[in-house]
Amino acid sequence: MNPLYNAGIALYDLGIAIASARSAKVAHMRAGRRHTLSSLAETRRRVAPDGFDVWMHAASLGEFEQGRPVIERIRRECPDMKILLTFFSPSGYEVRHDYPLADAVEYLPSDSPAAVRRFLDAAAPRRAIFIKYEFWGNYLGELRRRGIPTYIISSIFRPAQRFFRAGGGMFRDMLRCFTHIFVQDDDSRRLLAAIGIKDVTVAGDTRFDRVTDILRSARPVPELEAWTSGAPFTFIAGSSWEPDEDVYIPWLAAHPEVRAIVAPHEFDAARLEALRRRMAPACLLSEAVAAGGVPEGCRAVVVDSFGLLSSLYRLADMAFVGGGFGAGIHNINEAAVYGIPVVFGPRHHKFKEAADLIAAGGAFEITGRDDFAALASRLLADSDARRAAGAAAGDYISRSVGASDIVFDHIFKNR
Repeated sequence: MNPLYNAGIALYDLGIAIASARSAKVAHMRAGRRHTLSSLAETRRRVAPDGFDVWMHAASLGEFEQGRPVIERIRRECPDMKILLTFFSPSGYEVRHDYPLADAVEYLPSDSPAAVRRFLDAAAPRRAIFIKYEFWGNYLGELRRRGIPTYIISSIFRPAQRFFRAGGGMFRDMLRCFTHIFVQDDDSRRLLAAIGIKDVTVAGDTRFDRVTDILRSARPVPELEAWTSGAPFTFIAGSSWEPDEDVYIPWLAAHPEVRAIVAPHEFDAARLEALRRRMAPACLLSEAVAAGGVPEGCRAVVVDSFGLLSSLYRLADMAFVGGGFGAGIHNINEAAVYGIPVVFGPRHHKFKEAADLIAAGGAFEITGRDDFAALASRLLADSDARRAAGAAAGDYISRSVGASDIVFDHIFKNR
């Protein structure tokens, strides 16, 4: 990459070093990066002496869920392949560092030229797969120089992105490093074609395949199943942030007949206790499990463990997916697959599935507390409207599966 890009990477790495003194998450990431090469050397010695057949990189947990169906397909069809999975974010690595279908799970080192060469020497991948928005210029350039086939899956492009703007030549060069690009929609294909990128397939979003698998293998939580079974209405807020809670908690307070389950996106002891007090009378899910059921008089349960949310949505009559009053919505497909109406805030425009679900009638954008209260009250009172919206959401998901088959067949079959 050019010197300006490399200077930016150096400044970014310096920012990580400074931030690590104040943030435990960033400190974990920095420490993990330092151990990546030694860990890879040990894994290579034990299970992959000739290098990894597949290297897949995900920024964080959400992107991992898009890559996961492809990894699962590889394991079914090519069980002897050695798979390396890397993450950029601690929120991905810390949750999935022991993912059993990967032979190694590591942090991705810096995109500085020297770090990139050391990593690729250590991993020796035969193929590289990036997910959605991961464009690291030095990694992509070095992969191309080494002749390693490189792919990106479930990508989506918009005209405002720097690839399509004046002065974006450096970023267009990154796109030319990919052997093939798998996009979610035809608009993305046309945008890429306009800048000369033709090795493109409209495959859709692999995350639909993942949520369909989740539907078939949802984990039971008998304590919540018993608690919600006789309730007139169950509300679930998934990946919730405080600005989301400002929107829906007042409505819940005005409707004591509603059972509420809230899964905060990130939590520590202080966050959980503050949320429990705010939603009182409430309890933690771990307390309900320990007691063999939700305590009498409890109107809300706060989920204090990772990995259950996608299974819990099946208990809901309506789901609120968080992030739409912050950086952007989280995974709405996990809720929609169960055939329930899905609600989220206004920051969803980078997510094709949000616009599609709204157009289908299975999802609703809300802009604030009053807007949410009106919608929630209507869905509470009108069971026919609620069922129709849920059916539209479920139908949309079922029509959208199959992207991982397209990706797998192109990359691995007859190759």
